[in-house]
Amino acid sequence: MSASPSPAVRPAKPPRVWQRMLSGRRLDLLDPSPLDVEIEDIAHGLARVARWNGQTVGDHAFSVAQHSLIVEEIVGAREADPRWRLAALLHDAPEYVIGDMISPFKSVLGGDYKGVEARLQAAVHRRFGLPAELPPGVKRAIKAADRVSAHFEARLLAGFAPAEAQALFGRPSGTLPPPERFTPLPASEVGRRYLERFRFLDALAGGTKAKSP
Repeated sequence: MSASPSPAVRPAKPPRVWQRMLSGRRLDLLDPSPLDVEIEDIAHGLARVARWNGQTVGDHAFSVAQHSLIVEEIVGAREADPRWRLAALLHDAPEYVIGDMISPFKSVLGGDYKGVEARLQAAVHRRFGLPAELPPGVKRAIKAADRVSAHFEARLLAGFAPAEAQALFGRPSGTLPPPERFTPLPASEVGRRYLERFRFLDALAGGTKAKSP
């Protein structure tokens, strides 16, 4: 008696690795194209991504967009070049796609997360006329401003004691943002402010980078 033929095995469908944006763009996380990056999508997304996993005081989440505005303000107090101020505003732009992972979780995920983040950041930079790799001094300035903002967020919003915030993020120095900058804003308001700040800095840097290719 002959054996019954085996049913055909269908090839596994590859997983979807792109996200559709409200603009209609489809951004591939493994191979992101600058042509699929739109500032309106970034502003909209970052205004709705909560810092500290949402574990902050206030009626609204403290968003990545609001954090980015503060970081750009700190960098702008010392940096005149609008390109690098634009880079500061966009320093967390990949999080409009992948969200804001808290530092402990980034450590757990390791290299895969960092690779995706780096590719997205490079695509954002190319889209808006910035070098994929920023000059070391600019990177240090943005990182320092990021830590200053994180220090005050930890103390004012996330319930950290001053000594603990200083141990984790260092002692703030230089031109510091006023405390009212850390009052969490509604998503629609902070998204509008982020987009306005981008357009202002983009105009100073040349005024052509925000146009669709």
